[in-house]
Amino acid sequence: MLERLSPKRGSRRLRRRIGRGTGSGRGRTAGRGQKGAGARSGHRKRPWYEGGQMPLVRRVPKRGFTNIFRVPHQVVNVGDLHRFAKGTEIDAAALTEAGLVRGGQRVKLLGGGELQTPLQVKVDAVSASARQKIESAGGSVEIVSPSQRSAAPKGSRS
Repeated sequence: MLERLSPKRGSRRLRRRIGRGTGSGRGRTAGRGQKGAGARSGHRKRPWYEGGQMPLVRRVPKRGFTNIFRVPHQVVNVGDLHRFAKGTEIDAAALTEAGLVRGGQRVKLLGGGELQTPLQVKVDAVSASARQKIESAGGSVEIVSPSQRSAAPKGSRS
């Protein structure tokens, strides 16, 4: 009896055939109004277009600024260094290999967590609490300038 099945009456409608004569009710301008960009073929209205009204991005007040001299750092906490063996020399390459940072960017060491193993750390920047924790565990911290690194960070001016 599958051949007798049909959709419920009124649930399926024919698609609207635009621009097929005045008798169709959608002839002549084909629902596009009179002249202008919207009446032309190939016109695509941008999602943020507001019909000539002052755009939202220009109506809202502006706040803050972007510091063009900002140097981005990837952060690593002292507590994340527990995976390294005692006396290991840790630099950006070792941190990348361990999966703690992405390669090619500067690294800053922060003081979150605890550390019991003495380590030799060479990073681009370090917080005072991180330095204190590493040195109290018997390790050392050395600040490395970008020119001393094996691979210069992306976008550097060296």
